[in-house]
This record gives sequence, C-alpha cells and structure tokens, in this order.
Amino acid sequence: MATPPSSSEGLPEQGGADDKLSTLFTGATGFAVDNDTWFAEARIKAAFYPKFDNENSDQETRNRMIEMVSHGLATMEVTLKHSGSLFMYAGQHGGAFSKNSFGNIYTAAGVFILGRIFREAWGEEAPKMQDEFNHYLTKNRINISMELVTAVLGDHGQRPKDDYAVVTAVTELGHGKPKFYSTPEVIAFCRKWRLPTNHVWLFSTRESAFSFFAAYDALCEEGTATPVCKALDEVADISVPGSKDHAIVQGEILEGLIARMVSGESSVQMEEVLRNFSQTPLDGVDCDLGPTLREICAPDKLDEMQQIKAILENFGSSMYPDHFDWSGNGGLDAQSRKAGESVVAEFLQAHPTDYATKKLQETIRLMKQMKPSCFPVAFKCYGNYQKIDSLSTDKYYKMVIHVLDDSVFKRYRQEMKKNQGLWPLYRGFFIDVNLFKANNKKAAELPKESNILLNSIEGSLDSSSSVKEGLADEDSNLMIKLKFLPYKIRTFLIRNGLSTIFKDNQSDYSNNYVRQMESWGTSESKLKELCILLNKWATYIRGKYDNESLLSSIYRTVENLERKYLSEAEPFLEQYAKSSPANLALIRAAGDMVQTEKFLAIVDAQRDEEDDFQPECGAAPSCRTASLDVVSKTEGLIVFFPGIPGCAKSALCNEILKMPGGLGDNRPLHSLEGDRTKGKYWQKVAAEQKNKSFRIILADKNAPNKDVWQQIEDMCRTTNAAAVPIIPDSEGADTNPFSLEALAVFMFRVLKRVNHPGNLGKDSPNAGNVLLKFYKLYGGKSRREFENELYERFGSLVKMPLLKPDRAPLPGNVKSILDEGLGLFSLHGGKRGRGKPSNGSDVSEEWKQWEERLREILFGYEDYLQSIQVPFDVAVKEVVEQLKAVAKGDIKTPDTAKQRFGNIIFAAVKVSQADILGLLRKVAEKDTNVSNFLNGIKLENNLNKVHITLAHKGAHGVAAVASYAVYQNQELPVSFNALFYNDKMAALEAQLGTVNGETIVSRNDWPHCTLWTTAGVGPKKANTLPQLVSEGKAKRVLVDPPITISGVLDFY
Repeated sequence: MATPPSSSEGLPEQGGADDKLSTLFTGATGFAVDNDTWFAEARIKAAFYPKFDNENSDQETRNRMIEMVSHGLATMEVTLKHSGSLFMYAGQHGGAFSKNSFGNIYTAAGVFILGRIFREAWGEEAPKMQDEFNHYLTKNRINISMELVTAVLGDHGQRPKDDYAVVTAVTELGHGKPKFYSTPEVIAFCRKWRLPTNHVWLFSTRESAFSFFAAYDALCEEGTATPVCKALDEVADISVPGSKDHAIVQGEILEGLIARMVSGESSVQMEEVLRNFSQTPLDGVDCDLGPTLREICAPDKLDEMQQIKAILENFGSSMYPDHFDWSGNGGLDAQSRKAGESVVAEFLQAHPTDYATKKLQETIRLMKQMKPSCFPVAFKCYGNYQKIDSLSTDKYYKMVIHVLDDSVFKRYRQEMKKNQGLWPLYRGFFIDVNLFKANNKKAAELPKESNILLNSIEGSLDSSSSVKEGLADEDSNLMIKLKFLPYKIRTFLIRNGLSTIFKDNQSDYSNNYVRQMESWGTSESKLKELCILLNKWATYIRGKYDNESLLSSIYRTVENLERKYLSEAEPFLEQYAKSSPANLALIRAAGDMVQTEKFLAIVDAQRDEEDDFQPECGAAPSCRTASLDVVSKTEGLIVFFPGIPGCAKSALCNEILKMPGGLGDNRPLHSLEGDRTKGKYWQKVAAEQKNKSFRIILADKNAPNKDVWQQIEDMCRTTNAAAVPIIPDSEGADTNPFSLEALAVFMFRVLKRVNHPGNLGKDSPNAGNVLLKFYKLYGGKSRREFENELYERFGSLVKMPLLKPDRAPLPGNVKSILDEGLGLFSLHGGKRGRGKPSNGSDVSEEWKQWEERLREILFGYEDYLQSIQVPFDVAVKEVVEQLKAVAKGDIKTPDTAKQRFGNIIFAAVKVSQADILGLLRKVAEKDTNVSNFLNGIKLENNLNKVHITLAHKGAHGVAAVASYAVYQNQELPVSFNALFYNDKMAALEAQLGTVNGETIVSRNDWPHCTLWTTAGVGPKKANTLPQLVSEGKAKRVLVDPPITISGVLDFY
C-alpha cells in the first residue's frame, strides 16, 4: 500500500494495534499492514434525494404515471413546491448543512428558524425538546431536510409574509445506504416532534390521476396557491393539509407542484398515520419568541458575516451549542480552513474499515476517474472541528460532494445501470471522514474477528435490489415538476432577465423572453399580454437605473439587484395590476392588494362560455362552402421530413405523386420541392396551405430543428391543418437519433447523385461536410427523445424503413472515416476556409483530404452499403400505408395546439361539421320553415367547430372540467332530438351517450350544440333558447327520429 502523503508524516505513534489489523486482513490478496498503513472510516452525515430528471418526455411520464395508478401498481403523490433553499439538519454538533456547503448564512438562518419552530411548538418545554430532538437524531443517525423560506436569503417568486420552513424529507443514514422515509412516515415523525409539514395529495384511482393532470393544465397559466389547493382538494382521493398554509406564510404566488410515484399502499399507510398521529396545538404560539430573522438582519450596515454573527447570538444553547461550523477554532473563518485536494487522494488510498466506507470510496473514485468535462464535481474537504482532539493522531474531515452541473446526475445514473451495486449520487451530499493509522487506538474498536470485517466490506448490507417500496427503479424515480406561469414570469422573465436588460439591450431581452415563453408552450393570448408587460418593465427599470446610477444605488451590481429584485418589481407590478381588471388577472398577486377569491371571477368576466373555442390566433373562420349533400375533407395535411440529405424524401414524394388516387381520399396532393423553390421556403409552404387549406402538401425539404417544427405548428393552428413527420427508421446513437450506419448510407446516396438541383451530389467538393452539419443539428438527442418530441408536437409519426435488421456490422474503415469527420467538425465548427488549426495545417486542406478519403472508402464498400438498405419499393409501400392511415383518420393526428399542455378552459364533445350539416339537411327536407331559415343565415358558410360543452372552468370550476380527463380523446355518441332557433340564434338539443358503459353527463343544465348566433350575440346566449321557446319567442322542431352522431371528447 502507498504510504500517506507528507502532510501526515511525523505523527506520534501509539503502537500495539498493528498486529490486530494484520490479523484482521490476513487472506486479503496483496494486503499488508504496518505502522504506516492508513485506514478510513466514512459516514454520510447528510443527504437529500438524488436529483432526477425523467429520460422520457413529460407526456410519456404522465402516461406512465396514470398507467401505474390505473393498474394498482402505485399511488401518485403530489406536494407543493415552496420557494426557498434546501436546509439539512443532523443534530447540534456539526449537523447544519445547505445544498452544497455549511457554515454560511443559509445554515445559520436554518438553525435559527428551526429553533424558533421548536419555541413556537413547545413553548416553555422548547429547550428540553430541542435537546431530546438533537439526541434522537444523533443516536439514530437521522437527518431531516427542509425547504427554508425567508426574505433574508434572496427573492424568489414572492417575498414570504413570514420566515418559515417545511420538512420535505427524513433520511435514516444508519451504517449503509441512506433510507428515505415514506411520506406517511415523514408526517408521523413531524407530528411527533411538532415540525411543520407540507400539503400532500394522494391519487390512487385512474379517474383521480387523469383529473390531476387536467386540473394542472387548466391552471398552469394562472395558478396561485388558493385556487390550486382548492382544485386539488376536490379531485384527490386523500388530501393532507400542510401545517403551514402556503397562502398565509408565503403568499399566493406558487412555484409549482411535484408529482411522484409512491407505494400502492401509501393511501392505507397515510390513513393509519392520520388516525394515530393527530395535529397537536402549538403551545408557544402566544409566547414571546424573541426577534425575528428579519429584525436581526435588517440593519443596512450589516454585511453577511455580521449577519451570521448576529444570528448565532440568537440561537440559544440548547439548539446548537457550538459555532465551529462558522468559526472553526475561533473567528468566522471555518470555510477558509479548507483542507487540500490531497485529502481525497488519502481517503481513496486508505483501507476501508467497513462496507459503507468502501461504497463511498467507490462512488468518489468513479467520478474522479472521469473527465472533469463529463463529471464536473468538486470534492471539498474541511477540518471537522467537532471531532478534532489535540491528543489524537486521527484525521477528521468533513467532505462536501458538490455537483457543479445537473447533467452529472444523468451521467451518473447511466453508470449505475452498468454497476448495479453503485450507491446513488445525492443532492446535498456530506460525508464525515476519519483517517487513522494501524497503530492508532482506533484499531481496538474494529471487529475482533477478521471474517466480520471482511464480510461487512464484501457483503451486501444494502442489496442492489431494483425494488423500492415495491416499485422498479425506473418507476420509483418517476417524477414530474409542474410550475405555474405567475411564478415563472417573476423569476425566469423579470429577475433572470435583468442581466440582459442592463448588459445587453432591450431587444435582446425581448427575444429571450419570447423564446422562453414559446418553449413553455405559452398560449398566444397570454404571450401577447406578457410581451406588453415585460416591455414596460424593461423600460421602467432602465429608466430608473442606467448602468452608472445602478453602481451608486443600494444595489451596486446587477447581481445584487437580482437578489432583491422584488423591491423594484412588486411596486411596478402593483401599479400595473391597478390599471385594468385584465392586468390584475394577468399579475395574479402584487403587494397586499389582491383578494384571492376574485381571481377566477375576473377571468370569468373576460370570457364568454363558449367563445374560448375560437382560435387564439385571431384567424377568421373558413368561408369555404360545404355542401349539405357531400361529406368532404375540410382539413389540410402537411407532410414533412425531419431528416438528412440522402434520406430519399424527394424520391418518395415523386412516388406518392404518381400514385392513382393519392392517399385514398378526395384531397389533392401538392409537392413543394425545396431545391427548386426560391425565397423563404417555409413561408411559401405557409402561403400555399393558407390559399388551399384542404389539400395535402408534401414539404420536400429537410426540417431538422425546433424552429422549423414551430413554424409548422403555427401553420396548423392558423389553417386548421394537421401535420405528420416522416423520419428514416434508425436505431440512433447515444446522443444522436441517427446511427453512423444511417449517416454512411445517406452520404453514399448523396455522392452517387448526378445533376442534383441543389448542387449537393457527386460533383460537390464539400458534400460530406454538409451532411455532417445536418447530422450535428440533431446532436444531443437520443432516438427516443427525438421521436417522443415529434410525436408530442404532431400526434403521429411515420417511419420510412432504411436498414435491414439482419445486416452485417459497419466496417471499421467506414466507422473510422466518419469518426474522423465528426472530430474535424467538432474541432473546426464546420469551417472549410483557411485557418490555422492546432496541428498547424490549413483547415481547408484537412477537409479536402478527408472528403477524398471519404469517397474512396464509401465507394470501396459500395456492395456493403447497397446490401444493408431496405429496397426502395418496399420502403415506399410501408410509408404509403402509414400515410393513408393518417389521412383517413385511423391514426388520429390531434390539433397541434392541443399538444401543448395547459390553458384548458372547458371540456367539450367535438362533432363533425359535415355530420351536423347532413343532419340539418334531413330536418330541412321535412320542414320548409327550417329550410328557409338555414338558407337565409347561410349556415354552411358560418358553421365552425361545432361542439357540446360539458363543463367550463369559469362556470363550473376547475375540478368539474378536470373530471372529464379520464374520457379524453374517447368517441362519444351524441343523439340530437330537436332544433331550437329564432332570428338571433340556433342550436341543437343533445343527449349524451356512454363511454365504456359510463353515461357522460354535462354540467350544463341544457346540453346543446350552438349552431349560429347573429352579430353581437354571444354563443352563451343559446342557453336561453328553451326559455324563449316557452315564451313563444323561439321555435322548437323535433328531429324525428333522433339522429346520433359520434364525437370526440376533449379539452379546449
């Protein structure tokens, strides 16, 4: 074994124990113990949940969660996300930690708030209970994690009304892998010690799980604490209110919700805990709790170190008797006494004394062996002053594992899949490390029998079981974070945009916030409102502070302004909200002026019940005449190609155009070839689709990025069209949806082209470089992520067969030339001009030589590259079959606007315009008055998106709308039995059928389908037609026999 570094040499030796350690490790290959042999004992001091970001899309995660609940495999648990900082506590001796550090203002504030919680809960008994609590945590090796919410530590979405904390996790550290308490166990623990808990909802049925996501979608653009909690209380199977009411202590601005999968027994366990552990009244609520945290930190003269000192003086000795975390051995300099990087090396070289130490060494060693660029992690070590003894030769450290980039967690999970025994990488990861020599008295504490020690090291104190609370690992980690727009406006757009406003310009700020909101899928109407608000904010704050005046203000820097941004933003938002009811509804909460119960009422006043069905883009309804006698397709279809040159899209389009009967319906086909179209291609496609919105357009151009996909989505919304992407079928690489085999085939095809209209073929000197550029455009996405995003956006996906499944592997020479090209591209960014790369040669010459070798190698493997491809006629046949299914509606392609979660206003059954016109034709044939009425109002020109409203958010509440989520996208038969009309409006009376044997009931008193209203009359007025008939002011004509039409239930 290596001897310890020089920093540990010369320590006094006590002797007498090295023989015992030699005996213990007898039999271990290559293991020898002498007076210079070092041992390590490591214990996790505090840990929070590993950070988990789903590898699947949000929609896939939602679907899997609902599926698990539906089959009784798990329960979905939802909690509030309070806006604060992570604080962990493991006892009064060196047990206070923030997310990635200790001995700072965050931990000082955390201990202060925790002490105040005990005084409020226990009154005069607080000192005794604090001491018992600390003893309990230490004895049982437990740490609690809390969300610490205070105005002292910087602004989030809203400055909290009170400084508080809620317990979010309880972790039993033991001597093995940490065990996190289930939520029922957390609540039982907290009620025993009178600690504050979060609001928890449990969803254990298929109906409630569907309703939860629908409720969020209905509130995502306007959700604040009170209406969100009210809606979830109504749709959840179990609701456990938090001991701290978010609206009272933090305010109405709510960051979001966290939904995760827990054991299917969680509901039973929760009910048992609620029976056995009641919420105890607080004994100290009326007591003098001393100065608040804000009062202690209020004086402007205090800098951070002075604030820490002032907070420490108000701890109370029973809560946290020593201040070593902040002061070390004297003075506020604990963090400055950081041990060197050599401590990590010493720890990894030392012999582990137990299983836990071995596993922690394994975790750290893995990350240290990786490239820093792939695993940016800092291992910070400090002297552990709580344990240092001047008479001991032991070396005690606190090690902080600080993950510098969240991508590390994802990469680490990949390593865990390869090594099932690897321990997780935790957020808030703190380890106590003890290094000692063989001759130290520490040896006497080791097990007396060698097999005990070796078994504990090589054994399985924590099994690598893939089951957690009865769930497989991939399911136990299912989690989704759902944030609300009012919070995101303040933090992401106002606070985080300050740097751009001051360091760049207002135009850059505008571009940034528009791009951000589009990535969230913000509705167009909300985006327009927010653009006005944010432009005024930028003008306001720049008008108040230019770069020079900011330096002389109390903020001094943009960073300080960001930290205290609400001092400026709240007054601005309050004034903006006062200017109109619409602005008040947009802001949601500012200052103390807003009464929560008015929120939905304001929204209701701005929206008619059914007017929300109209397109938000403001496009006029189609005026194309639809004959009452002919059922025709009224929606267009855009077929596009997220591919790479050489994927055979033009050849495929030509084959489709030549087919008799097109795609099997009466819509004409039109192809727009990118290489022969002058000007901005996608604008031309949009114009073509707008002019003839009912046809099928083959967009014969590669569509490789989200900007293009967004344009296509916009076309669909404005022209009532659907879109379907056609992609080459390929397994994909780790970080690219296309494999190197697919890239080789594409390059080979391009290099065989002759007289290509886009000049990308055999005679193009840089063809390989161009294809690498396209390949790189897809970089960063796995195949699964690529397909998921397209499916989420457009609702269906057509795959064009490319490679034979039984093909031979890619030859080494082909792989090498592609890898070399990708390396060149990464090194030079695709530049082919003259420049000096690292090897001193010209960039252009490097590319030229590579292009020549590429051709030589690919043509040398021509037989192989031809043999691995699926025959073109077979590929065309499969694509056409899939496209026909989409065109016929066998594969439903939903409106792309509905692929964006959120902004649900009402639930309705949408029925076909053509079916309704056919029904009316039959009524008109029997009744001349009806025929004259329909001809007079030219209904066929004005009928647009007919539907039967089931529930509206404003009239019936969020929970009522969400209750239909379980039936979303299901077909529902609707029987129409009477036509009601007068000179101002017309509607069909509807009777709803069943879905899967369950009768669907509308929350409207009179279920109906509004057909027409005259100018100035809102669709909601059609609800009065039965009353008008009874008064003789409208007519009722029976549909005899009633006619049944199938519709689709959905949200709008």
